[in-house]
Amino acid sequence: MLKVRVVKIGGNELDRPEWVSSCARALSGGSGVPAVPTVIVHGGGRAVSDLSRRLSLPVEKREGLRVTTAQVAEVVEMVLAGPVNRLLVTALRSAGIDALGLSGADGGLLTASQIPGGLGYVGEITRVRTALIESLLLAGLTPVIAPVTPDPAGSAVALNVNADSAAAVVAAALRATELLFVSDVPGVKIGDVPQSKISSGDIERLIADGTATDGMAAKLRAAQHALSGGAQSVRIGDLRMLTEPSAGTRLVTSASRTSAVLA
Repeated sequence: MLKVRVVKIGGNELDRPEWVSSCARALSGGSGVPAVPTVIVHGGGRAVSDLSRRLSLPVEKREGLRVTTAQVAEVVEMVLAGPVNRLLVTALRSAGIDALGLSGADGGLLTASQIPGGLGYVGEITRVRTALIESLLLAGLTPVIAPVTPDPAGSAVALNVNADSAAAVVAAALRATELLFVSDVPGVKIGDVPQSKISSGDIERLIADGTATDGMAAKLRAAQHALSGGAQSVRIGDLRMLTEPSAGTRLVTSASRTSAVLA
């Protein structure tokens, strides 16, 4: 199986073109070619929220997942598969990376089912077309994936998939050597002390006791899913992870327990 790295790019810094450019340069390693074949999955929640407010649409999240009406789903697809995806692809290509922008709907790349519970048009991935991704990587391309998928019910409204969850499922399906959750967050801390690693066995406890909430809860559960599904390694942190193997916080499957808070 092809050795692949999956990088999820998100966070508030995604709205800053200079940060995106720095991310692209770090991914290129200065040579224009990623050191390891790389698949990029991106978010863009702030841009979605900003446009929703401008259109007088509700902005509501539950446990880190956006409540997505049909109108909000249109905004999600418009923003993620449009300007956010294009911003990343443009920055990557400027850094010499042969990037290709895609949404989960393109070529049946991602298949999802609608999540019950009143979240609206929110999906969870049930299938990844790994052969398509691998063929793109073998051709020297770097896929940049916006996590929106067709509605299996056949409506014209696309399903909104949480980007952390999408990256985790893609990483598991590809048996990725590493999954990196890259944002402006440096990693996991205990109090003010950065942690080099935490145990996946602690995740549900951290959520249950209120230490990890909303987007953090979704991110940690995604990391846990990736590890249990076949990804070999997961780290959470900032841009330094793209050039420093020890940067960020590594999620491990050890039974050791650590109380942790994401900075």
